[in-house]
Amino acid sequence: MTPRWLGKCPNCGEWNTLVEEKTPEKKQTKAKRTITVTTQIYRLNEISLQTVTRLSTGINELDRVLGGGIVPGSLLLLGGEPGIGKSTLLMQVCIRIARRKIPVLYVTGEESGEQVRLRAQRLEDIAEEFYLLCSVDLDEIIAGVNQTKPGLLVIDSIQTLINPELTSAPGSIAQVRECTGELLKIAKAHHLSVFIIGHVTKFGAIAGPKTLEHMVDTVLYFEGESTQNYRIVRTVKNRYGPTNEIGVFEMTDTGLVEVPNPSELFLAERRPDVSGSAVVVTLEGTRPLLVEVQALAAPTPFPLPQRVTTGFDLRRLTLLLGILERRAGIRVGNRDIFLNVAGGLKLTEPAVDLGVICTLSSALVNVPLPKDIVLIGEVGLAGEIRSVARIAARLNEARRLGFRKALLPVLSSQPKISGLTAVPVDSVNAALAFLKLKK
Repeated sequence: MTPRWLGKCPNCGEWNTLVEEKTPEKKQTKAKRTITVTTQIYRLNEISLQTVTRLSTGINELDRVLGGGIVPGSLLLLGGEPGIGKSTLLMQVCIRIARRKIPVLYVTGEESGEQVRLRAQRLEDIAEEFYLLCSVDLDEIIAGVNQTKPGLLVIDSIQTLINPELTSAPGSIAQVRECTGELLKIAKAHHLSVFIIGHVTKFGAIAGPKTLEHMVDTVLYFEGESTQNYRIVRTVKNRYGPTNEIGVFEMTDTGLVEVPNPSELFLAERRPDVSGSAVVVTLEGTRPLLVEVQALAAPTPFPLPQRVTTGFDLRRLTLLLGILERRAGIRVGNRDIFLNVAGGLKLTEPAVDLGVICTLSSALVNVPLPKDIVLIGEVGLAGEIRSVARIAARLNEARRLGFRKALLPVLSSQPKISGLTAVPVDSVNAALAFLKLKK
């Protein structure tokens, strides 16, 4: 905090990030009062556990991401790029919940009632228990909650709300923080589930203070490319369920449609007879996914070759290229390297290292990989293949999709899967020798 305006923040060094925040004047009290507070303290083992009945959204993929449905009294935050489908998804949730005779209040500060009605009518048939409030005033929203007594409240979006007690502009740090605090009180006091839509910055983070993500119970990110029809809902925080779960949807003219078997989707257009293509098995939360990783190596006349990735960390690619050249003896310094994860998924798990390094080798020596093999394993700096978690679940998913062989670490547990042969390897050289990728 600073008492005057500064163009450059003295803490982070960024320009034009300081926001003016006026604090309301405190009322003068004539005399100090002595307040006696009584509270009741419990022993932990004396607290009885009650089974919580979750509210189903009517969309199985979203229910699984949330851990089985919406917990009553919880505050959930959904963030994503503009036009990605956040409002569409929550509109479908509201309609399906309202069909079960559960009142739903949808608050919009960005659209008119006619615009919301047109979207809802395009998606699905509108239920009677669907209530709409076009307002940005927090007091009006509280009055609407008291009037309709909904089972679900949706705020579209938190950056448009205004607390009349504050003088700052909508979307400012103070407004976002205070409005979220009031919504949290409403959720706990009325045992009401509240969904908040949040805008994101150009860096991909949810706009507003980081406190916003700490205050809510669940944080979801809606991901996807505007040029593709597929969308991914990812959990990054969940107090009532697992994190890093994903749900896959397809955007159609009638809204978002669930994709129950995303592995088949990601491998649908694969060409196994081309070099630089491999299938890896990654874990997203508790779900194993088979994904195609593609690589292209092209000669370059320039002294600094390019390294371009889509869906994979560029620094991790640089590390794996160093291992490939130093431990396997495959030269990469005179080639431009391009790496792509098909389907728009972002791979962050180290278990895909072996697949990526074999894909790169296949592209560099121009030899296709066997079409019926999957690759599982983390690669260390010494070129060793390290064990990963949940091998059995990964292999079962690979067998279900028709794969017959799997390269995996030697030290991993190797369950016997009918119809699938496990090939243990202890180093990058052993894996490349088995795949015949070393000249």
